[in-house]
Amino acid sequence: MARVISVCLPLWPIDRLRRQDDTPSADAPLILSGRVGSRRLVTAACDGAMALGLRPGMPVAKAQAMVPDLRVEPADPAADLAALERLALWLMQRFAPIVAVDPPDGVVIDATGTDHLHGGEAAMLDAILGRLTLSGVTARLAMADSWGAAHALARHGDSPAIVPPGGAAAALAPLPLQALRLPDAALSGLRDLGVASIGELAAMPRAPLTRRFGPQVIRRLDQALGAAAEPIDPLRPADLVTARRVFAEPIAAAETIARQIDRLTRDLCRQLEARSLGARRLDLICWRVDSHAQPVRVGLAAPQRDPARLTRLLSDRIATIDPGFGIEIMSLTATLAEPLMPRQVGGLLEPAAPDIAGLIDSLTNRVGARGVFRLAPVASDVPERSVARVAPLSAVTASWPDHWPRPARLLPRPEPITTLALLPDQPPHWIVWRGTRHRVRHADGPERIFGEWWKRDAEMRAVRDYFRIEDQDGRRLWIFRQGDGEDTATGSHRWFLHGVFG
Repeated sequence: MARVISVCLPLWPIDRLRRQDDTPSADAPLILSGRVGSRRLVTAACDGAMALGLRPGMPVAKAQAMVPDLRVEPADPAADLAALERLALWLMQRFAPIVAVDPPDGVVIDATGTDHLHGGEAAMLDAILGRLTLSGVTARLAMADSWGAAHALARHGDSPAIVPPGGAAAALAPLPLQALRLPDAALSGLRDLGVASIGELAAMPRAPLTRRFGPQVIRRLDQALGAAAEPIDPLRPADLVTARRVFAEPIAAAETIARQIDRLTRDLCRQLEARSLGARRLDLICWRVDSHAQPVRVGLAAPQRDPARLTRLLSDRIATIDPGFGIEIMSLTATLAEPLMPRQVGGLLEPAAPDIAGLIDSLTNRVGARGVFRLAPVASDVPERSVARVAPLSAVTASWPDHWPRPARLLPRPEPITTLALLPDQPPHWIVWRGTRHRVRHADGPERIFGEWWKRDAEMRAVRDYFRIEDQDGRRLWIFRQGDGEDTATGSHRWFLHGVFG
């Protein structure tokens, strides 16, 4: 089942202009103007201008009369389209191999088989929306089984919207006819017939509609419902390293697909070697005879151009490819490549380090990039801030303090415990954690940790006294008391368990 994301950018010209403008007038009500015949009309307006009653299609002279301090800029459709293509390429590099421009205000993404790399469909939409919002771009998103359904919901439904597989008809039924991308003449004629929603249009007989309005109305309806194909032609920069094979007869068997993948990777690796590059991300696209594309994306922890390794990673994903009635074109593209020069991997005096990149690549492409990481130290005395997740093969320069050992397992957050201890600096005699009483046989401490000085005043005064304790069963725990045991301004003097050794 195909899954398509439509990204609607309702204020794209305004957002593009404001991201490039840091002058004091950048926050003033803004409209873009274009000439239609002999008249200058508003082509786009920011939220502030819309709140003041300005609308696209309004004469610029009337808009300036309504808002005297209005900022008017000339529209530049060519620059808007070029920026939209750059945005589509940016999304292609980060989220899915098949991304295309949906002018004038959107981008379409074929997310089939790629959502698991981002933690699921909802997480993928949240990641796209978050990145666009942080970049100053207003966006509305929807995911559905077809381009037409996702396009309609992104512009006329709730955002972000995720339509479950097979639920396009119910989700589209209440939407207006404008959501189907019909020409103005067809929309006007359907309104004259009293048709106001997609659900009403879908319930009408098809033959009379085709005779009166031509085939486009039914074609758009079928494309939105997934009954008619609407292929997405992906953007591809000219400098990408690509290998492509066209078959005289469509292929469908898994063994044949694996054999063609091997040939593609060998061709791609020869091109990468000629450029002294290594692939960090590969996109395999299988075009079926029905024009539907089956994308497969794999990532690598380090630049690679070993045909055997790349073939193995791609072949592991053959089970996710639905060949349908056969695949007629296969293309393999290194959408992310980095310099890779020959290097010596070992010598007589220094043996080669074990290469775990292959294991990391296999795990990452199975569970997603978020599921494979390593823990690295951070320069912070506060324990919960002294560790961070980093890429598995990234270099680590910092180190944890070695004068006091740290537990192998740090709890997500400190858990309160009940204790009996002599203040100000004696360890407890027993603790109660999660309803179980633990008698303390051995203890070491306290290790005093202060709050970070650059934080707010309350944290600067905060004190934690940590103890390593061992209970009657030999379990070693890491506990602390808030405060120095004397002054309540340094903490509440409550006790918490923060980690477990071993």
